[in-house]
Amino acid sequence: MSVRSGRSSRSSVTTPPSIPLTREALAKLRLKALRRGCWFRDLKREERMLLDLTIRVVQRVRSFSLAEIVSRTVSKLCEAMESRIYRLIRIEGRCMAENLSRIAQAWGYKAAKSWVKDRGFMQFLVVSNLGVFKG
Repeated sequence: MSVRSGRSSRSSVTTPPSIPLTREALAKLRLKALRRGCWFRDLKREERMLLDLTIRVVQRVRSFSLAEIVSRTVSKLCEAMESRIYRLIRIEGRCMAENLSRIAQAWGYKAAKSWVKDRGFMQFLVVSNLGVFKG
C-alpha cells in the first residue's frame, strides 16, 4: 500500500508523491522530517508515536485501517516539509493559471486550455507575482 491508496476527500492536486508504506520508506521520511525540523513542530505526540511504532513493528503495512491512519499522518508530514514556493505553485499558481486560461479561451484562444496543467506556467505566474503573496 502507499499514501495514495487511502481514501481521501482532497483533490489530486494536494496529494503528496506516492510513498510506499514500508519500514524503509517511513524511516527515511522520519529522518528527513527530523532534519528539516518539522517532526516535532508539526506532528502531535500520538502521530509521532504511531509512525515510530509502525517503523519498529511492521515491515510493510498490510492492514487497510492502519494504512489509512498512517497515510493521513504521512500526508500531513509531507505537506509540512513542502517549501513555501512549491506550496504557492500548487495552490495559487493553479488558481491563477485557471483564471488566465478561462480569459484566453473566452477571447478565442483554444490552446489556452492546456495552461491549467502546465506546471512551468504555474511556476512562472507565482515567481513573477511573489510580491503579491503574504507570508
